[in-house]
Amino acid sequence: MQRFTELAVWKRSHSLVKAVYQLSTGFPSDERFGLTSQLRRAAASVPTNIAEGSKRASSRDYAHFLNIAEGSLAETQYLLLLATDLGFLETTSSIRLQAESDEIARMLFSLRQKVLAAA
Repeated sequence: MQRFTELAVWKRSHSLVKAVYQLSTGFPSDERFGLTSQLRRAAASVPTNIAEGSKRASSRDYAHFLNIAEGSLAETQYLLLLATDLGFLETTSSIRLQAESDEIARMLFSLRQKVLAAA
């Protein structure tokens, strides 16, 4: 089994988390326990679930965690949209992060399909 840190999808989702953390430092301080926290948790959940799933005993379990990562990524995409609509995030940054998350979503789906095929 390949280490999760060697997976391209994990590397890209880890980079997305770092970008989300960096960009969300500029959010209003009164959002620290609201949107900022929720966005960071959702983004961090993506590589976390990839890592956790990779250590599960069965392919079906791994695929389940990849599916959870897909859901967390969708949550992240919505929260980025909300942050942009509220004026907390510049449109150019939002477009860049949305494009990257779209690519990560494709990669996650593909990996999940491969894992399920091996089950």
